[in-house]
Amino acid sequence: MEFNSKIFVAGHRGMVGSAILKDLEKSGFKNIVVRTSSELNLIDQLAVAEFFESEKPEYVFLAAAKVGGIVANNRDRADFLYENILIQSNVIHQSYKTGVKKLLFLGSTCIYPKLAPQPLKEEYLLTGLLEETNEPYAIAKIAGIKMCDAYRKQYNCNFISVMPTNLYGLNDNYDLENSHVLPALLRKFHEAKLNQDEEVVVWGSGTPLREFLHATDMANACVYLMQNYNEEGFVNIGTGKEISIAALALLVKEIVGFEGNIVFDTTKPDGTPRKLTDTAKLNNLGWKYSIELEDGIKEVYQRKFLSL
Repeated sequence: MEFNSKIFVAGHRGMVGSAILKDLEKSGFKNIVVRTSSELNLIDQLAVAEFFESEKPEYVFLAAAKVGGIVANNRDRADFLYENILIQSNVIHQSYKTGVKKLLFLGSTCIYPKLAPQPLKEEYLLTGLLEETNEPYAIAKIAGIKMCDAYRKQYNCNFISVMPTNLYGLNDNYDLENSHVLPALLRKFHEAKLNQDEEVVVWGSGTPLREFLHATDMANACVYLMQNYNEEGFVNIGTGKEISIAALALLVKEIVGFEGNIVFDTTKPDGTPRKLTDTAKLNNLGWKYSIELEDGIKEVYQRKFLSL
């Protein structure tokens, strides 16, 4: 990418897209095109076609998606499958039709089989059954990866895919019904502290292991890969480090300053028991994360909850 290249960031208001937009601007890229969902409905095939024909972006970061936590993924199964397949199909196809030089598609590590060997290597894709609670979302993301590879093979498109691990950051979703575990914990402990509650209830047993990457690091990796990776298949983006949900809850409790107890509700689902990415491919390409988890959570908590 040249600094004057025309770049379209799809989903620029979300946590992922906003972080990519910020990294691009910080790096000196000036010609960035964005549209809100009210300005451009990516589910609308005709609208997407008209946008690409008129704007003709040279590079595309496909960060737009319908996302959510365990509750939303399990409850709105049809919506997650339908909307994500339409969004990515429209953007990928129109990128091909209008001669986009390069596209980067963002997936999720939920694409891996539930009981895949750990850490998760890129070649483990489609080697086993998916986690039931987020299967529709995972299938949509797998379709996106395979679309990029298919357009590469059939039409020689330079479309690449990346798989970020669990992300957190300022523009995350903090809704208790639809959010992922880390933002949900931050909000729960913050509100419990304000209300002087005696305890905070955490879903599940606390035993699952998770990996977390700051959205700023993720965005930096995406911009790096857009400039340095041009191959079939996808690249994991993560830290290669993991923490149990119980230890995470304790860390959030300490950062927030909540003095009550933590109670684990074992009637609620745990999800995948362990999900750690193998980052050897990414590291060998010359990129490594820089923000440690404790420092990242402190920064997010300070800016999201204490600056209100």
